[in-house]
Amino acid sequence: MYTHSKIKNLNDFFVERDSRPGRCVYFYRINGYTEEIGQFIQKYYEAARLSGVIIEGRIPNPDEKNLAYYEEIMGLEFRMNPDFIAQRLKKWLPRMNDYQRGNVAKSLYDTLDTLRKSGKNDNMLKNAYIKFMCWLYYKFERIVNMLGESRIPKILYEGQIGSYELLLITILSNAGCDVVLLQYGGDMKYRELDADSKVSDNLALPGMREFPPNFNLKWVRTEIQNALNNERIYGTKPQIANCTNAWIEGKGFDDFRKSPAGRGSDPGLFYNCFYRINGVEDKVTYANGLYQFWQELACEKRRVVIVDGGIPKPEMEEIAAVKRKNYTRQDEMLMDLSANIQYTANIELQRLMVKAFLDVLLAEAKTAGISLSKLTNKAVYMLCWLRRYQKQLFSNWRLPDISCFIHMGPCQDENEALFLRILARLPVDVLVLKPNLNGVCCLADPLLYEIHFTDSLNLERFPQQSADVQVGTVAFHAERELDGLMYQDTGVYRNYQYGKAVSITLQTMYEEIQILWKEELKYRPNFSTENGIVTLPVIFAKVSGVKDGIVQKYWSSIKDLIVEDTFVVKNVPYIDATAPNPMKQYAADFFKNGRLQRKKIRENPNYQYSFLRDEVQEHIFDKLQLLIESRVIRGTFENGTEYTIIATILNMPKEIVRLIQKFDFTKKNPKLIYINTGEKLISLEDSILVAFLNMAGFDVVFFVPTGYQNIEKHFGRRLMEEHQIGEYIYDLQVPNMALVSSGTRVSWRDRLFRR
Repeated sequence: MYTHSKIKNLNDFFVERDSRPGRCVYFYRINGYTEEIGQFIQKYYEAARLSGVIIEGRIPNPDEKNLAYYEEIMGLEFRMNPDFIAQRLKKWLPRMNDYQRGNVAKSLYDTLDTLRKSGKNDNMLKNAYIKFMCWLYYKFERIVNMLGESRIPKILYEGQIGSYELLLITILSNAGCDVVLLQYGGDMKYRELDADSKVSDNLALPGMREFPPNFNLKWVRTEIQNALNNERIYGTKPQIANCTNAWIEGKGFDDFRKSPAGRGSDPGLFYNCFYRINGVEDKVTYANGLYQFWQELACEKRRVVIVDGGIPKPEMEEIAAVKRKNYTRQDEMLMDLSANIQYTANIELQRLMVKAFLDVLLAEAKTAGISLSKLTNKAVYMLCWLRRYQKQLFSNWRLPDISCFIHMGPCQDENEALFLRILARLPVDVLVLKPNLNGVCCLADPLLYEIHFTDSLNLERFPQQSADVQVGTVAFHAERELDGLMYQDTGVYRNYQYGKAVSITLQTMYEEIQILWKEELKYRPNFSTENGIVTLPVIFAKVSGVKDGIVQKYWSSIKDLIVEDTFVVKNVPYIDATAPNPMKQYAADFFKNGRLQRKKIRENPNYQYSFLRDEVQEHIFDKLQLLIESRVIRGTFENGTEYTIIATILNMPKEIVRLIQKFDFTKKNPKLIYINTGEKLISLEDSILVAFLNMAGFDVVFFVPTGYQNIEKHFGRRLMEEHQIGEYIYDLQVPNMALVSSGTRVSWRDRLFRR
């Protein structure tokens, strides 16, 4: 018979019989969870699967067929005698040897004797004996034939165990089995059967908590299967591994400067670092310090890649070069795509890249809600970037070489973050610089080491040339700090403080147009500045009819709206479709796969906006892309109208372009007044221009005294608020607005003080 003993650690369960102290087995209950316990259960499950029994839920009672077969073979004779039990076991379970049979018979007899002493009568003992014999035959026949071997058989029981089940498993435990009970609901029910824990021990480890809601043996099987699949996916693994950050001293740039050969001596490891440095230590010297750092890396012949702001997204040609198929399973997808990683110059480096790629993608696959198609797209991005930077980072690579990848600015894209995580598991030092503390970085990784400084500096480009280094004086940075205090969340804004904006159209009463028209945008409802983007509440309206039929007051009301930075269209159409447009012939080249090809546009010799500030050009491109994607112009993506949109917006009149260049998003916005007194329909080009200006932040009002629907033809949906203000009047001629008297009365005080 075997004795029960206590473990020193969970690995004791996997020690073979002859290496255990005495003839001992282990019988433990697990009522809580840690990561260590989770790993142990997976390992114990696999051991029980190979040489033991796994029970999920209760052991079913013998049914009529089981009992009938037992009676046919064994009869119903029963005697409370260990020799009788041993003889019956020899007939019922003939594959057991004498040693196994003797241990089981002795343990079974002791259990029945305990029941007898507790008051059970002979008939009850007989029933228990038959139940145990049936369970041994139908559930545990394979395990009793392993008793006494060097590898101790395992029983893994999931759930709340019943009284007779506990008795039988105790019989097997005493005969030479290890037992683990998984009790997700706690120990209370078990203590009703074994109040003093005489039969089994309760596992107690530091940090134990409740089992995760989804934890069960089905989940364990899935994890084991996934691990097996992963082994198949990885193929031949590399012989070296990364030692990331374990060797660093936390000294920032000095750790990067340290010679790769001097970081560690284990031939099976390469020593790299993975840093994010938030803020700057000294604003006056920071830019020059970066330049000197870059120079030192160059002198050391280190291979360095620097990206400013963000990693450029893969081009269509790069994506098309990735060989792939249609996938229905994750493992199939990852194994197939990883074959795209080729580096014949160094097969060990190729294996490192495959492993890093799979490690990160398999971890990403566990993200809640991620689909196979989305994971595939991410994998394709990673392969494109690996191929793009492979030569720059790993040309002629040999241990202990470590290249350097510097990301200037925070990671604002989850794909970028994934790629940096892959690089951090390769022979690459990865450095993310976030000098501006207002930036938000989405990169998170257990390997990442962070340094935090309290000072903030707005530096968007890494200074790689001496001409790039601009060193601010102490007074300059003090002024910038004062700007931060004055112009952040105060309602006061510096000139051209923001470079990005989105427009929302206000729904107003007609009378409100006169009030809001002359107000600065920041005073209008729903104006905001969040995350560096200004929300512009703009007016986009059509005014039909003439109020009270009084033409003179009608023109005067329009005259009141012609303020500074107002562009007035009197002749319909404003843009003639037959007029020369040098951008038409290039429009098809400027738009590929649903995206505006900004680089191609900028490089075109006929591009007309290169003199504008960069942020203004980007604002135009953003709204042009939005105008196409929104499909507000009828025919977009149906008959090539998207190319007309591109040609029209890239050839706007210079008066309009100047208004866009002058536009400060936190102050008064430019205006467009479009007067259509006749029966001519607004042209497609005019419709495009008007819709674009609305998105770009202009106030736009159509005055249509006839009330005709002559401006809606080319709009795919209702874009503007229409105000019916009076009777329709036809055949009006637009007067010289300079000669029209204003409808706003000037008080004697204003005249006196010339206001």
